[in-house]
Amino acid sequence: MNQEQQHAPAVLRLAGKIGDQALYILTDLGRMGIFLYFSLLGLCRHPFRCKELIKQVGFIGAGSITVIFFTSLSSGMVLGLQGYYSLHKFGAEGMLGSAVALTLIMELGPVLTALMVAGRAGSAMCAEIGIMRISEQIDALECMAIDPFRYLISPKLLAALISVPLLTAVFDVVGIWGGYLAGVKLMGANSGAFFAGMQQSVTNHDLRLGVVKSFVFGLLLVWICTGRGYFVQKIRGAGFGAESVSMVTTQAVVMSSIAVLVFDVLLTAVLL
Repeated sequence: MNQEQQHAPAVLRLAGKIGDQALYILTDLGRMGIFLYFSLLGLCRHPFRCKELIKQVGFIGAGSITVIFFTSLSSGMVLGLQGYYSLHKFGAEGMLGSAVALTLIMELGPVLTALMVAGRAGSAMCAEIGIMRISEQIDALECMAIDPFRYLISPKLLAALISVPLLTAVFDVVGIWGGYLAGVKLMGANSGAFFAGMQQSVTNHDLRLGVVKSFVFGLLLVWICTGRGYFVQKIRGAGFGAESVSMVTTQAVVMSSIAVLVFDVLLTAVLL
């Protein structure tokens, strides 16, 4: 009995910490949910900032072409080389085209595109919104009766919904081309069998799965990255000033990357 009494305070302290952390997580989820609601609502409010939308499409989409091109080319070539090596053991080199195309369209294309955009554009968006928050620029917008969601967040959200699927399509095309270079030109696989197998195996359902994933991933990365920056002063352990922005930016990229991977599993399980 005495031993239980000695351990009781430590157990209670642990329970208090767990409860406090659970309340913080629930509060943060509710805050982010409301943030997403007002961000989507800002898409329907007039006047919409078309110039800002075009600017963000250029930043998220056109600005990411280079990293997407080299990532997709290297990924496609690796798939072509490893696919040929594996299929050659079973005498099934003719299935190389379908293996490369399906892997890129259904999985690697949407996932790697979202991860690259999160690392390049998502971090920049989080830092931009975070700096505006700690420098009270967002508070100034609210004082001037300007909706910060319509003014700042909604154009970025819509730009990502436009840019990420297009970048995914570029990733798929360049990746298949890279797989063709590696498998056909370097390893000597049959060119006709490569494209015939791809044409026979890739269906509209596979294409729709890749498109749906790209839309969901685009929404996730902008939601998380801008939301972390918007609530930078409410993030636990974020500190103050530049330190808080740097910490929250890192957290946003990590969280958006994890969300992409988790939702990739969920969407594949539901839609496959």
